[in-house]
Amino acid sequence: MTLYRSANAAIVATLLATSGLAQTAPADDNLNLRFANGIAAIAEDKIITVDDVRREVTPLIPQLQRDARNEQEFNQKLEALQDNAIQNLIDRVLIIKDFQKDEKKHVPQNFIDNQIADQLTEQFDNDRSKFLAYLRARGTTMRDYRKEVEEDIIYNYMMHQQHKSQSIVSPVRIEQYYKENKDRFYQDDSVHLRLIQLSRAQGQADGELKGQADAILLRLRSGEKFEDLAKEYSSDSRRAKGGDWGWMKRSDLKPEFSEPLFAVKKGECSEPVILPEGCFLLYAEDRKYAGIQPLDEVRDQIERILVQQMGREYEDRWLERLRRNGYVKHF
Repeated sequence: MTLYRSANAAIVATLLATSGLAQTAPADDNLNLRFANGIAAIAEDKIITVDDVRREVTPLIPQLQRDARNEQEFNQKLEALQDNAIQNLIDRVLIIKDFQKDEKKHVPQNFIDNQIADQLTEQFDNDRSKFLAYLRARGTTMRDYRKEVEEDIIYNYMMHQQHKSQSIVSPVRIEQYYKENKDRFYQDDSVHLRLIQLSRAQGQADGELKGQADAILLRLRSGEKFEDLAKEYSSDSRRAKGGDWGWMKRSDLKPEFSEPLFAVKKGECSEPVILPEGCFLLYAEDRKYAGIQPLDEVRDQIERILVQQMGREYEDRWLERLRRNGYVKHF
């Protein structure tokens, strides 16, 4: 049975051996013909091998298996993942070459030393013998590994510079985005909830619980902070945080809580809510009413959206220029 028709078939076949789906593929399906020489692409003077692509893709296969609904979908997604990995590896070479064209730019040796020292600590428990064994297992020399680290530093620096250059958005563009996308900023009715839970002791009557709650309400109405009262009286898991449960939508709560909570205004507390497990006081720290949020409330959110959008567009143009001017050959 032929499972793949992609140009990257050899990678797929190799990956299947570790994916758990290998039993569905024949031992020799001739899908490695295109990569018979083990080369996926060439970018500038860098050969991108099947093994290079495999290192990028293999860690992602378990999630791919969990997401795929059937074998066909898995195959399609794996093929797309491989194509994306090859393109990313090509782009990485082109980006590093773009940095290296400027003779004034270089990575200080101590940056590389520090990066390797961090990796030695974080990944190898500061055990140099483990680190060297890892290099041997990869068939990599220390010199080659230092070059990899240097290229990682260059790649991250260049990507950061591209994103940094697109960090300013004009107020006019923010307002235009808001006008054109108002529906995105609809919010449900919600309350910033604090609560006090008085757990019911065995055999304790409702009246006794309500009496305890009424005494707390009296102190609240006398000017004490609900947060302080929650720390003193509440038996819920957020007691140390002053009973703070954060923002809650009506749909987040069962009716026994949502109805009394959403009936109060900001800074008000509900009447005691008595349930079989105990008594609850629900306090509206703040309120947001259903509807389109005002521009001032979402301005920062829109700015972040536009910065990301501009960054992606600028990065796409930059990469397209590098691809157009660089030497790239696919196999």
